[in-house]
Amino acid sequence: MEEKKYAAQKRYASPKVIIPVIINGSGGVGKDTFVEFCKNYARSYKISFWCDVYNYSSVDIIKDAAKVLGWDGGKTEKDRKFLADLKQLAKEYNNCSIKYMAKKYNDCKSITKSAVTAGTYILFFHIREPEEIEEFKNYVKNPITVLVRRDNTKAITSNSSDANVENYVYDRIIENNGSLDDLYNIAVEFINSFDR
Repeated sequence: MEEKKYAAQKRYASPKVIIPVIINGSGGVGKDTFVEFCKNYARSYKISFWCDVYNYSSVDIIKDAAKVLGWDGGKTEKDRKFLADLKQLAKEYNNCSIKYMAKKYNDCKSITKSAVTAGTYILFFHIREPEEIEEFKNYVKNPITVLVRRDNTKAITSNSSDANVENYVYDRIIENNGSLDDLYNIAVEFINSFDR
């Protein structure tokens, strides 16, 4: 009981900090699982500082449009190519994916300004294309770039978005080659690295 009380007290001690994390990796390497583990740990009483995690993808807005066109949520090579091609068309038309992500970042900045709770807000932004990662970095303050890898996952090369994930110099690389428990421990270590 004393441990929970201490954690709750310390949660309100830090200033409001927004940490944008641009996360990437080929399909099936465990990016979403990693983010979910980060979120679960951040919202637990095991953590020694107040932290929350949010998760956005540059393809979210594209998936909404794709559903209107008949996409059923699949993740086949054909589905992935369709989404990548549609995203490229949207980028050429009005760059809506980057605008969508910038809006999510700015919305979070506005919300945290008025939030009563001080603490750390970690925002994960999933972006596959190296040129879009670089472009999005202009919209956010001091982003961290992360690549997730898994040795036994076959690289997807059917579309340019997936094929080029390794063509960028990332700040951190997460090797997801162990068990789910191992990945959870990596997520805990990642979140704890932001304790101020």
